Amino acid sequence: MTRAGVLGLQGDFIEHIRALRSIGVDAVDVRRPEQLEGIDALIVPGGESTTIGKLAAQYGIIPKLRERVDQGMPVWGTCAGAIFMARDVPAHPHPLAELMDITVERNAFGRQVDSFEVDLSVAAIGELPFHAVFIRAPLISRVGPDVETLATLEDGTIVAAQQGRLMATSFHPELTQDARLHRYFLSLIAA
Repeated sequence: MTRAGVLGLQGDFIEHIRALRSIGVDAVDVRRPEQLEGIDALIVPGGESTTIGKLAAQYGIIPKLRERVDQGMPVWGTCAGAIFMARDVPAHPHPLAELMDITVERNAFGRQVDSFEVDLSVAAIGELPFHAVFIRAPLISRVGPDVETLATLEDGTIVAAQQGRLMATSFHPELTQDARLHRYFLSLIAA
């Protein structure tokens, strides 16, 4: 059975664990570097990127996470998790994992009151639109040459990207009943 971890330092990790368990995955809360050894994939949830970065650095998770990524472990960052995974986040002085060749702008759509929902076309998961929930969401302002854009808003703003076995989404798939993105992410384990 696939065993997926969700970084449980802060944010909506419980919602991701529930989403994974709803599709039959052994999902575990990861809070220590050694726990990264016992999983096949990791989700870094939404929450507060500053807190996630500081705690991940304090607990020694970042070096172990980079090691596991070098070994081929898939990692998916949603919202604040996407910020944590980005190589470049302007004016973000706190620790980042710097796993993906992307630039992410924090709170790009505004404050909490500016949160919104929209149906997105995500070809990687099929023709049916994916209902995406954006809460104080970042945007992906630049992708490197090895990064594929998975989804954009109508104006071309990038909100989902993939680099090999790494994914980043600006929105919160765990807040919907649609598990297609979780299933797609898990398919990267065998890729």
